[in-house]
Amino acid sequence: MTTHAQAEHARAGAARRAGPREWLGLVVLTLPTVLLALDATVLNLAVPHLGADLEPSSTQMLWIVDIYGFMIAGFLVTMGTLGDRIGRRRLLVAGAVGFGAASVFAALATSPEALIAARALLGVTGATLMPSTLALITNMFQDPRQRGLAISAWVTCFSAGIAVGPVLGGVLLEWFWWGSVFLLAVPVMVLLVVAAPLLLPEFRDEDAGRVDLASVALSLATALPVIYGVKRLAEHGLDGVSAGAVVVGAAFGVAFTLRQRKLADPLLDLRLFRNRAFSAALLVLLLGLGVMGGLYLFITQYLQLVEGLSPIEAGLWLLPAAVALIAASSVTPALTRRVRPGYVVGGALLLSVVGYALITQADSSGGLPLLLTGFVLVYTGVSPMMVLGTDLVVGSAPPEKAGSAAALSETGMEFGIALGIAGLGSVVTAVYQDEVAGALPSGLSASAARTAGDSLAGAEAVSQDLSGPLAARLVEPAREAFTHGLNLAAGIAGVIVAVLAVTAMVLLRHVPTAAAEPTGPEAEPPAPDGPVADAAQGA
Repeated sequence: MTTHAQAEHARAGAARRAGPREWLGLVVLTLPTVLLALDATVLNLAVPHLGADLEPSSTQMLWIVDIYGFMIAGFLVTMGTLGDRIGRRRLLVAGAVGFGAASVFAALATSPEALIAARALLGVTGATLMPSTLALITNMFQDPRQRGLAISAWVTCFSAGIAVGPVLGGVLLEWFWWGSVFLLAVPVMVLLVVAAPLLLPEFRDEDAGRVDLASVALSLATALPVIYGVKRLAEHGLDGVSAGAVVVGAAFGVAFTLRQRKLADPLLDLRLFRNRAFSAALLVLLLGLGVMGGLYLFITQYLQLVEGLSPIEAGLWLLPAAVALIAASSVTPALTRRVRPGYVVGGALLLSVVGYALITQADSSGGLPLLLTGFVLVYTGVSPMMVLGTDLVVGSAPPEKAGSAAALSETGMEFGIALGIAGLGSVVTAVYQDEVAGALPSGLSASAARTAGDSLAGAEAVSQDLSGPLAARLVEPAREAFTHGLNLAAGIAGVIVAVLAVTAMVLLRHVPTAAAEPTGPEAEPPAPDGPVADAAQGA
């Protein structure tokens, strides 16, 4: 290579490396990440409180919890592509304004229907936040090693939000009404709106065409019937309506896919799926976070309804698991310099399997140490998957498609968690209702029996109006039935994650280690797609 060519390569490599402004901008990009983690965890703690205040049915409660993730999943692809076209910073700021307003709406809701609507609006506006942050990180940190560190910091902040959320939410629920947990978003969104124009650059695809509205409609027509079918299946079991909804959604999904193949500027670039590492990482994120997120909801209910902990006590008991998640995400980039990412992800997921196995052995009396130890192992094993899976997905796309790739990554995570809640929730509910049906004490009114037989929260509410001995005969078998449902759900999760561990080791084995790269004047510029491109060639 000539001296002139070496100088050109050195300048190209230097141009691709982020400076102080980008790292300071990363701090701004972590704000919505922390917020969305807070929003997820504090709501789980608030479920018993809003249940007592708004008195939603079990179906309405599932919608309150699930609709947020489902709406995010439904709109992420649209919003990611929209950010590529109108500007990722512009979409981020607009979404922050909408999310703050929707948070106030949720905090002031006076009925289950109003809260469901507010949560749906939070989902739509939240769909603008996460792909924008990931796409901007991809644009700002083009060097593969720096991008890996930035995404690790992004995941670490998400983990910090999970850690702080239960404690902060517990404090708020101890002293204020349940709606206060939603107001946490307001000051964070105000800070984001002020800081983003000052510290974040704007990126857009100048050659992108218009957003295809027919594709947007088809994407929603795919997601929403499937969502409805899964939720009805969780509530009523398999019937013609739930099966029909899934079939209708699948049919629209086929139409959506065919249309994307014909468009010059598709809403979703299906060519991204030709990369085996990209597709495998999406699959692992979808199912791995799905089962973990589904189980998390019922663990928080176990702490409060079975163990009888206050919200703040429950939050403090969850802190060790979140700290383990932070620690694991922090060391993952260093670990992948020596071990291939596929083996890191697969090995960590096997550690999660051990955690799920421990949770299957927890009982309704004295099971807290075993359950929390298992949950620490689950969180530790999930962290490398979040860091490396996200990096593989967003790093595989060209800069102008970063929003679309980030949206797919977030779609996998959000849709997976929502499906996990619905799927594992159906397991817990089915076991609970089956066992409690034959264990209700005599002397209950018909309405009280229906309420107690519907959910553990209902049984706890009914017991408040009963005498001591009768209340004990009601809540003890109810707590035991709920715990048995949790045990079975953990066992199913462990089997799924074990399969994912093997999948990650096989399909991601070609992804190379993040070996240290030269940084001096002789440095060659990084390959356009980094390790993922190498993996695709190796496939």
